[in-house]
Amino acid sequence: DVAPGHDVLSGSINLNGLLTIQVSAGFSESTVSRILKLVEDASSHKAPVENFITKFARYYTPAVVFAALALAIFPPLFLPGAHFAEWINRALVFLVVSCPCALVISIPLGFFGGIGGASRNGILVKGGNYLEALNNVETVVFDKTGTLTRGVFTVTEVCPAVPTLDRDGLLYYAACAERASGHPIAISIREAWGKAIPMEKIGAYEERAGQGIRAEIEGREVLAGNRLLLENFGISCPQAESVGTVIYLAIDGTFAGHIVIADTIKPDSRKTMTELKALGVKNIVMLTGDVRATAEAVGREIGVDRIHAQLLPHEKVEQMKALKTGRTGKSSLVFVGDGINDAPVLAMADVGVAMGALGSDAAIEAADVVLMTDEPSRLALGIRIARKTRRIVWQNIVFALGVKAIILALGALGIATMWEAVFGDVGVALIAILNAMRALKNG
Repeated sequence: DVAPGHDVLSGSINLNGLLTIQVSAGFSESTVSRILKLVEDASSHKAPVENFITKFARYYTPAVVFAALALAIFPPLFLPGAHFAEWINRALVFLVVSCPCALVISIPLGFFGGIGGASRNGILVKGGNYLEALNNVETVVFDKTGTLTRGVFTVTEVCPAVPTLDRDGLLYYAACAERASGHPIAISIREAWGKAIPMEKIGAYEERAGQGIRAEIEGREVLAGNRLLLENFGISCPQAESVGTVIYLAIDGTFAGHIVIADTIKPDSRKTMTELKALGVKNIVMLTGDVRATAEAVGREIGVDRIHAQLLPHEKVEQMKALKTGRTGKSSLVFVGDGINDAPVLAMADVGVAMGALGSDAAIEAADVVLMTDEPSRLALGIRIARKTRRIVWQNIVFALGVKAIILALGALGIATMWEAVFGDVGVALIAILNAMRALKNG
């Protein structure tokens, strides 16, 4: 709760009142600044492979040191004709080639390269563990408005339901009710009205999450929102057959009509579904608070597998829990959204993906991956970059361990010299590092 003179944190949600807020913080505390810090701190979120290599090196290094020491001491003591000088030389070859720096340097560098390559394409990944999780995506869940659609609404129909109210009158009451809301639907209604709305005409004001707005306008009680809002006040209204988002209005307890608002699908939404399926994603689900007819029309056009419509924020969370329970093995569940209502499900998903240019502060903060271009197809590119990064990482692991194992064996037998040992250490490390830099390029 806040009162005049209180500080309001950015990203807070105004639930049921009208506030005038003055900005008081600078750039260093802005969302952009926080995102930059999150990307810089991505190295603290290590992928499982990185953690394994770190743990492996912790035990591997003392083991090979003691093995080299044993190789220098025991053969001259127990083998006839063996000389300390020869076996110490073999032990030194063994010790040089066994250095694990090729793995310890190139593996994290591979993930840094993947994160950097993704960033160059407008995909901000907050850690190597999230990049690794994108390799095993089985189910992708999308929000609709602002994610698969532009989130730019236009009023297409204004349908009064009482003889005392014409088209302009209905639009006027709707614009007054939406006067203080920053929702895209509210903005489209105000733009359709196109005239100034004096604040003194608006009295009590209450915004109900997931339902709509209740306001006092020129002494009259106005409800503007979905059917659930009107039903909660005991007002019956017919189901509109129009395709689009429908805003129902009631004035002084009587249904007054509805307004239809249409959104447009993003150009690359269908391409996104095609690419995800080509990458092996089995289930593509859409969760939306929009009406079922509109959601199904959008879903059919872009090729979504399953649609859950008319969901309140807590119902989205319930659907995500069900999807998370139903996944198989070590597969990852990805959620892509942009709104403030998406923050809980973004945090719940294995990989939460937020639309960065248009998304809310809370959604970006809760997400693990941010698509700064607002193009859903960037998710498919992110998966390709993640898979390329994993291939490069495993190439380095197999190459480094394979070459080292061969030279270690040859060194112990006295065949490999210090030159081969130096190549097995520094040469292999340089090759692995150069290979890891390939992750900077597109997937």
